[in-house]
Amino acid sequence: MLILVLNAGSSSLKYQLINAETGEVKASGLCERIGIDGVMKHEIAEYRKLVIDHPMPTHKEAIEFMLNILTHDDTQVIASIDEISAIGHRVVHGGEYFKRSTLINKSVIRKIEELIPLAPLHNPAHILGINICQELMPGKPNVAVFDTAFHQTMPEENYLYAVPHEDYTEHHLRKYGFHGTSHFYVSGEAIKMLDKKDTKVIVCHLGNGSSICAVKNGKSVDTTMGLTPLEGLIMGTRSGDIDAGVVPYLMEKKGMDTHHIIDYLNKKSGILGISGISSDLREVIRAANEGDHRSKICIEMLCNRIRKYIASYTAVLGGVDAICFTAGIGENADLIREKVCTGLEFLGVEIDKKKNKIRESTNREINKDSSKVKIYVIPTKEEYVIAQDTYKLVK
Repeated sequence: MLILVLNAGSSSLKYQLINAETGEVKASGLCERIGIDGVMKHEIAEYRKLVIDHPMPTHKEAIEFMLNILTHDDTQVIASIDEISAIGHRVVHGGEYFKRSTLINKSVIRKIEELIPLAPLHNPAHILGINICQELMPGKPNVAVFDTAFHQTMPEENYLYAVPHEDYTEHHLRKYGFHGTSHFYVSGEAIKMLDKKDTKVIVCHLGNGSSICAVKNGKSVDTTMGLTPLEGLIMGTRSGDIDAGVVPYLMEKKGMDTHHIIDYLNKKSGILGISGISSDLREVIRAANEGDHRSKICIEMLCNRIRKYIASYTAVLGGVDAICFTAGIGENADLIREKVCTGLEFLGVEIDKKKNKIRESTNREINKDSSKVKIYVIPTKEEYVIAQDTYKLVK
């Protein structure tokens, strides 16, 4: 069964065409600069890569062009869109409505619309992608797979904020968590590798957006992102945890309004704000190696925040069997993995520096044989999870 997986952003569209039964990715790509000039980065079965400039005034033209690329000329991987059995959509925010993936109908769309105030940048784009797919491929099942669903198992004491309770009951103010498909997949792989019944796993999803999740026996019990993806770790351009008093202080000192302060904390802070060089950690590491002080401090701050959360989540879980690293930084930055694990020896964490430096695209163990805690690098497969959930619901 061929599943088209879509992740519609405000000016972008990420896609994969996956055989859900075999896991084969027939094609994948990214449409960027939608509404500006339009460019597609397209990959066919990991052996052919294309960059195509093409006008994409709206998401509809982007999806039409993507379907055309999949079905025509020398980029054809399927004879027609009839071969696509269903469409799986990544939806960032499912609130408390959705504890699992679901087939999309009018009621589901209405609930996703109700949650727009909790995800104003993401949910409108997801709804747009869903509506366009229903228009262009009528009769095809559409499935919503929610970033927040995996974290709906968190207990009250871990998802409530210490504010008046009516703000939770009336305004849904609570921690929701994100990156749920990644945490679900990676923790599941770790459980297989541990090969034991009762498991305590900490997953570090480290990329431009980053979060950590404490997983007990396959269920999320706590995670670093909160009401929005701003809470928690230091990220590419997001500040992560910050004293709430900073917000009114900066608004007064710099004459900021609400939109300015949200932009400041989400797009101008984090790795970019600390280093002053880039939100791309690779560039910051290069600058640190060349002696740049702010870049060195940035790396130390980043690793220190991750290390603190690992230690605190070990307490939440009552121990830890495995620490997992995934996503762009987690899978590729051996320096960050080494720095994070150094200082956690009191938990029984011993990283093998030689194993850590090996670059592979498969699940691997990077701890010393004497380590009481397993350290895994597990490439995440978020699109595969979306395809699998879609397949299970429609087959």
